[in-house]
Amino acid sequence: MLPVTVLALEGALASSVTLTIDVLAMANRACLNASRPAAFAVQLRGSGAHLFRPFLAFPEADHGAPELMIVPAQGLSKAEKYHERLSEPDALDGRALIEAAGAGGAHVAGSCTGTLLVAASGLLDGHRATTAWWLAPVFKEMFPKVRLDTAELVLTDGRCTTAGAAMAQMDLMVGMVARYAGAQIADLCARKMVLDERHSQTPYMAIGLLAASSESVAKAASWARHRLGEDISVKDLARAVGQSPRTFARRVTAATGLSPIQFLQQLRVERAVELLESTTLPFEEIAFRVGYADSSSLRVLIRRRSGLGPKDLRVRARVADAALAPRSFGVVPQMETRS
Repeated sequence: MLPVTVLALEGALASSVTLTIDVLAMANRACLNASRPAAFAVQLRGSGAHLFRPFLAFPEADHGAPELMIVPAQGLSKAEKYHERLSEPDALDGRALIEAAGAGGAHVAGSCTGTLLVAASGLLDGHRATTAWWLAPVFKEMFPKVRLDTAELVLTDGRCTTAGAAMAQMDLMVGMVARYAGAQIADLCARKMVLDERHSQTPYMAIGLLAASSESVAKAASWARHRLGEDISVKDLARAVGQSPRTFARRVTAATGLSPIQFLQQLRVERAVELLESTTLPFEEIAFRVGYADSSSLRVLIRRRSGLGPKDLRVRARVADAALAPRSFGVVPQMETRS
C-alpha cells in the first residue's frame, strides 16, 4: 500500500479533510472489491489530526516517510493575517512535515489555503501552481517565485499538485487516486461522487481527473484546451509534450483508457458543454470555437457522452442557476418560459 500522510492543522476545513479521507477509503474499497490489495495506507498528522481520526474507515497507518503528502484546505482564512497564521508553531510543524516529505521524494498535493502551506515549504518555487481564485492576490504577494495559474482547477508540475478552492479537493483526490490506484478506480470514485453533475465546473471532468495519472498527458490536455478552435492533431499534442506520437498514444491510453483521437474529442466536448452552460452562444458558434466545422458531429458526441442534447444541457443549466439564484424580500425568481 502507498504510504499517505494527510495534514490537518487546528481549524482545518472539516469538509476538505473528511472528503480526503472518504475518497481514499472509497478507493481502497473499490480495490478490495476488484480482488486487489487496498491502495492507500493513511496516516493523519498535524495539530488538528485528532479531530478527524474518528472518520477513518480503515485502521490508521504508522509510517515515517510518506510517498504521498496531502494538504487539504486548512482554514487559514480564519486568521486575521495569513503570514501570522503561517508562523504559528503548528503551522511551522506542518511546513516541516511537508518539507521532509518533499525531501524524501514524496508527491505533495494541496488545495485552497493548503497551497499556502505547500508554497511556504519552497517546493513550489519555480513551478506552476494554482490555488483558490480569491487567494491569488495574497498568494502572489507572499510567494512571487511560484508561477501561479488560477485558470487551472488542478495543476501538476513536477512532484507537486495543487488545486483551487476547497471543493476542488474532490478533483485533486480523484486525480491522486488515478495516479496511484489507476484510472478505473478513479473513474469509479468520480462516478460515485457524481462529479459529472456539478454545475460550477464542466460536467466532463473525467479527462482532467484521469490525465492526472500521467504528467505528460495532463500537460497535453492543458496545452490543447487553449487551442481547441485550431486545426490541432494528435501529432501536435505529442510534439507539445516532447514525445513521439507512439509514446504519447501509449501514455494517453494508459492514463485515460482512450485513444489519442478520442482524448482530443473529449476535450472538445468538455469545452463545448461548458460554453453551452455558461453562455448564450449559438450552438454552431460553439462548435466552431471547439474545432468542429460540422455542428452535427459535435451534437452526436455530446449526446453519446451525456445522454442529453445541447438544448437539454442548456435548459438544465438554467434550472440550476434559478435554483441557486439569491432570493430577497420574499420574491421567488420566475423561470423563463418558452412557447
